[in-house]
Amino acid sequence: MKKTFQFFEENGMDYEFIDYKKKAPDVDLLAGFLSKTPLEELVNRRGTTYKKLSDEEKEQTMQQATALPLLNEKSSMIKRPIIVFEDGDVVAGFDEEAILAKK
Repeated sequence: MKKTFQFFEENGMDYEFIDYKKKAPDVDLLAGFLSKTPLEELVNRRGTTYKKLSDEEKEQTMQQATALPLLNEKSSMIKRPIIVFEDGDVVAGFDEEAILAKK
C-alpha cells in the first residue's frame, strides 16, 4: 500500500484510504466492486489467506454468490488496493497506467 500512497502523492492525486483488513467491506460494497471489475481481479489468490483455504472454500471464490460472503468474512483476500474513481470505475490492484488514465 505504501507504493500506492507514494504514487498518488507524487502525481498530485487526492485519495481516501479505507483499510479493509481492519473493517471488512459489506457484501453490498463488494457487489458494487464486482459490477465494475471481474471476480478474478478482486480475489487475491496469491496471498496466504487464500492459500490456507480448504479446497471447498477455494471453490467458493469462483462464483459471486458464494465468494461475497467469504470475502466479507476474510477481507484480507481482497486484492489491494481497490481504487474507486469519481466516475465509479474500479481498478483492483496497483496498475499505474489505469490510474494515470483516470487522472
